[in-house]
Amino acid sequence: MEEEQKITLEQYLAELRLIVDLRLTTQYPYFSEKPYPLGRCKEIRNAMLELLQTRLAMPTLPAPLQILKNELNLGQTLKPAWGSLRDEYFQNAILLGDWYIDTANDTVNPNKPRVEIVKLEQSGFSAITSFEQFCLIARKYWQVTIYKNDIYPALAPYLPLVCVNNLGASWLAAANDDMIALARKSCFVLSERILNELPSTPTPIKQHWYRRYSDHTDYLLKDTAYSAAEFCQRYREQHKEHDLLFRDEVVKAYLLVAQGASVA
Repeated sequence: MEEEQKITLEQYLAELRLIVDLRLTTQYPYFSEKPYPLGRCKEIRNAMLELLQTRLAMPTLPAPLQILKNELNLGQTLKPAWGSLRDEYFQNAILLGDWYIDTANDTVNPNKPRVEIVKLEQSGFSAITSFEQFCLIARKYWQVTIYKNDIYPALAPYLPLVCVNNLGASWLAAANDDMIALARKSCFVLSERILNELPSTPTPIKQHWYRRYSDHTDYLLKDTAYSAAEFCQRYREQHKEHDLLFRDEVVKAYLLVAQGASVA
């Protein structure tokens, strides 16, 4: 893609953002008391990718989309990606070969352009490779305190973190496919490491969780036979990292408590 073509595609995608914004502004007016588009990079990226796929299927394409179509014809693919942007915040973007396409470039600073296309190597975007890195970003970006997940230790090998913000809201992290895959790929070694580094969740917070979800009987939420770190060791011995059915059980259990709890 030439520089002039990049600018043309950038302008076209910015126009598509206006279409997406009309719908998403109504659907997601606020994120943690911040007005749209702040904090909505995932929703915007997904909507833009869906709209792009629909437009690319049209029999006749406008010139900017033809640029994109030509790249796809050369064997490139449009791939959703999530990761770190300069270790300052989390970002959802689209990758096209060695190009980084940020269709939600204004979700941290609304004064920035809606769309940015740059070479991936120049973007500052990278995969997250440890829970320590995740915590580093989350503490700054979300303004949270992070504890080990000893609320539901049987989930901790997959979801080792408890985040608590300054309003008293708390939730399990990191509940996305990338971080769960990272835990599994490491055979839960990375989960065990961060669990051994973080302090325990304060008792008052645990009590709020247990009161709120006292009616849930899922066995993974009730299993406290071992510590969070010991569950990592046991799952590793049982080769749970390869067990997709068990992963699904963990995710289903998490969804029962996904709304978190608040001490406010």
